[in-house]
Amino acid sequence: MGLLFSLSSLTHGETILYSIRVDGLACPYCAYGIEKKLNQLKGVKFLDIDLEKGIVSVQTEGVKLSDEQLKQLFEDSGFSYRSKQETIK
Repeated sequence: MGLLFSLSSLTHGETILYSIRVDGLACPYCAYGIEKKLNQLKGVKFLDIDLEKGIVSVQTEGVKLSDEQLKQLFEDSGFSYRSKQETIK
């Protein structure tokens, strides 16, 4: 119990899981460009890109990603941001 309490006290906020739908992801090079941009955002702890489904999965800690922020990020990279689903853990 003490270890769990210690780990919890180290976090800076809630963990949020995002499932982001993006059009235009066609190759690993596309995924790499998006991965680099997302990893530069404060609070991003994990991400995964499913090219076939056009889904970018992102986990953040203590940071919420807004629709406007994501739209700008993907459009600047040449992709079309469609939507996001957000789950707080």
